[in-house]
Amino acid sequence: MDSSLVVLARAGACLVLDLDTPWLPRVLHWGADLGPGVDAAALRAVAVPGRRGGAPADPAAPSLLPAQADGWAGRLGVEGARDRAYPHLRLAPASVAVAPDGGGVEVTSRDTAAGVSVVSSLVLDAAGVLRVRHTLTNDGDGAWTMGGLRAVLPVPDHAAELLHFSGRWGLEKIPQREAFLPGIRSLETRRGRTGHSHTGLLVAGSAGFGFGSGEVWGVHAGWSGWTVHDAERVAEGWSTLGAGELLAGGEVVLAPGESYATPDVYFVYSDSGLDGLSARLHTSLRARASHPPAPRPLVLNTWEAVYFDHDLSRMQALADVAASVGVERFVVDDGWFLGRRNDLGGLGDWYVDPDLWPDGLHPLVSHVRSLGMQFGLWVEPEMANPRSRLVEEHPDWLLSDPARLPRPWRNQHTVDVANPEVYAYLLERLDKLVGEYAIDYLKWDHNRDLLEAVHDGHAGVHEQTAAVYRLLDELRSRHPSLEIESCSSGGARVDLGVIQRTDRVWASDSNDPLDRQAIQRWTSLLLPPELIGAHVGPGRTHVSGRVTELQLRCATALFGHAGIEWDITECSPSELALLSDWAATYKRLRPLLHTGRVVRADTDDAHVLHGVAGPGHAVFAYVALQTMTADIPPRLRLPGLDPAVTYRVTPIAGLSSELPRWARPAAWLESGAVELPGRVLSTVGLQAPPLNPGQVLTLELTAV
Repeated sequence: MDSSLVVLARAGACLVLDLDTPWLPRVLHWGADLGPGVDAAALRAVAVPGRRGGAPADPAAPSLLPAQADGWAGRLGVEGARDRAYPHLRLAPASVAVAPDGGGVEVTSRDTAAGVSVVSSLVLDAAGVLRVRHTLTNDGDGAWTMGGLRAVLPVPDHAAELLHFSGRWGLEKIPQREAFLPGIRSLETRRGRTGHSHTGLLVAGSAGFGFGSGEVWGVHAGWSGWTVHDAERVAEGWSTLGAGELLAGGEVVLAPGESYATPDVYFVYSDSGLDGLSARLHTSLRARASHPPAPRPLVLNTWEAVYFDHDLSRMQALADVAASVGVERFVVDDGWFLGRRNDLGGLGDWYVDPDLWPDGLHPLVSHVRSLGMQFGLWVEPEMANPRSRLVEEHPDWLLSDPARLPRPWRNQHTVDVANPEVYAYLLERLDKLVGEYAIDYLKWDHNRDLLEAVHDGHAGVHEQTAAVYRLLDELRSRHPSLEIESCSSGGARVDLGVIQRTDRVWASDSNDPLDRQAIQRWTSLLLPPELIGAHVGPGRTHVSGRVTELQLRCATALFGHAGIEWDITECSPSELALLSDWAATYKRLRPLLHTGRVVRADTDDAHVLHGVAGPGHAVFAYVALQTMTADIPPRLRLPGLDPAVTYRVTPIAGLSSELPRWARPAAWLESGAVELPGRVLSTVGLQAPPLNPGQVLTLELTAV
């Protein structure tokens, strides 16, 4: 291999850097593995385009940090200035170090005149996920004001479409698909948290790409504060995907010797559609030392069961029924702490309320543990109500200009975690609670956007986010067995920055199973099912008001880290029996559900087909979302199966709907099971039953 090329290649993905340039290395290729023996001169020659008469002499391929010095006229990779000087850096490579295993490279570059150096770290892991981080250091005498620093990679011109997401509270991850046109598509969040409308992944793909087909390239910034994700196609024809932290004016000012590092930015390529992209991300996350241990316990959360009505005898009765149906972790939600009778007061005062709990939480914790369940607790450490002891005694602890409080949101303000006094208070309170009650699990909530966030007189989201990360890390260090859930009004803090410090996310505050079909499908594009909380709620969903059958609610929650959020003390004997069967099925199948490959069929808007497949074993759910327009239901072509394996296909009774009275089942369903090779099930498929909207068929496939 020519020494002027750096080739990172693993698991079918590949990145090629060209070092033969006066500026930063150019990215000659990001995509499919090119195989051994790439000729540097030939690859470089085919990468240089022809040009028209008015075009630049050398239409530049993007470098690791695209800059105008090397002919790039799009969005810059690095922006900033020193006393209004050097707004355009000319970074020249100083050293290149390739990891001994060939899986990473570190490029150091400098602009000596500007007094700035950058270390660019690129690591391609065993799953084929590329992680990029840039660290800029002020080597000069005066202050350097950061404008922005992004990770950017090119995509080929046949990446013709973009996929990203919008959303709102209770309805996260709504897919948006559009043509990849000239210009820039910039997706920016300024909410101080990831946001319900956060892109999760910004994906570029070949025309018509789907779950199982087409080439796709994705990017994700692992950061919970302000972020930017962009796709750009410049007039010269080059196209890029980029992402990073979005900085407010004057938010990061580096004194001499100080550095700023981007969050990790994740780039993912797949030649087998979106499912291939997910498979790489899931494999990468599951390989972490910090990945939560299996099995993932079945949860009951008390929120939609009792809300703020906390009473020991009521909680004990709920715990009794929970244990009887197979729950393994009992989580007490909002309402347990000082003065908390509604959402108007108490937030920030993290002491057990003696009026509600005269003996503390000990009687409830002891009762829960006597039933063989773990104990969890809800907290919202980053927030405080104006009507709280914390705010009354320490108004200067808020993340704001003291003279200009932000507008209230959900009757609460944000506390300044980057303030050392605030940090120390929160760490002491959380550490004491976890230690005193030997808490197994914290549901860590975050229920408002950070508007007009000010720390120490300047924009404060960057330091707030970093401080929250430090707080999570320190708490986990003190309590290594503690698990933490990232909740933020549901799914408003779902990203690979917070997930490095937590054990699951709450995908949405809505347990509506029909809405959850889409929410969980698209959240699982980034995260594997065991990191996505999915609960069985009551018959009438509290958020949407929709009435759904229990089989659908159970089948929907099965494909995640499953739980219950419902006052099951009011359930009928038949409902409790079905919940017990579902709990047993979840426990039996979770070794597959939480290790297998997530697969999804490309379907129309009337129904959805998805599953998890592993060696010789798979589970699928087919859900009718709308009334069918045809008399004959669609065929269920099951993706992800081994074509050479013969499978026995069996409906799971408690997770499948009873057919409508007028309907006649498909012939294969009348026999109760069928045996067919994977290649037949994937290409010919099974005739679906005629389901009404809101009904489900859940199938288990086992190798014969």
